Amino acid sequence: MAEELGQLKELLPIIAPIMVLQLILMVIALVLCIKSSQTRGPKWVWILVIIFANLIGPIAFMVFGRRNE
Repeated sequence: MAEELGQLKELLPIIAPIMVLQLILMVIALVLCIKSSQTRGPKWVWILVIIFANLIGPIAFMVFGRRNE
């Protein structure tokens, strides 16, 4: 048990920034999706992609899902 906690403490400085980046991207993408009047495809599908595809979902929405107005 103590060995597993030691390994977790070693990985935490690597994992924490990735988790923070993922959370920030998700919130920004959700706000953009909800506020946009039109998206490429159904808005509810993009919301599911953003939430469940973790780091790839928000990036995919920002690249492919938004329509330039």
